[in-house]
Amino acid sequence: MTDVPERPDPPMAGDERAQLAGFLDFLRASVVWKCSGLTDEQARRVHVPSELTTIAGLLCHLTLVENYWFRVVLDGQPDEWADRLEIDRDAEFRVALEVPIGQLIAEYEAEAEKCRAVVAAREFDDTVLFKGDKPLTVRWVVAHMIEETARHLGHLDLLRELTDGLTGE
Repeated sequence: MTDVPERPDPPMAGDERAQLAGFLDFLRASVVWKCSGLTDEQARRVHVPSELTTIAGLLCHLTLVENYWFRVVLDGQPDEWADRLEIDRDAEFRVALEVPIGQLIAEYEAEAEKCRAVVAAREFDDTVLFKGDKPLTVRWVVAHMIEETARHLGHLDLLRELTDGLTGE
């Protein structure tokens, strides 16, 4: 774990795809930074009333939503989490309590790479039908994942500071 993370700077000039993808990759790298250098116990430590809101749990959740929006919704791949989430809507948070943090980080990074490929193969205006009849564009999914990742990165930032005092954007 370093105090200065290695993150790609989003381009300050360029087309919409480069800028949005750049911001998402910056946020993804920030997530990895906030989760790196922890023991499994630290990654599972509970700091807030919701016992499932842990660093490990949030990382597993972010892996799941990357998979769902990019590979399931946009690419039409099978939803590997559907059955587990039908039984327990917090399944990914519970699974994370049993998986080493290093493995969770590797799975998140691998999922992000697969999701980059899904986006690269499409135009931002490409549309899929969501839940049968709602048109949804690639642009919307990328923008949504920026929002989702940034929101949970804020949670990770606070949990990391409470865990070992690490701060920084």
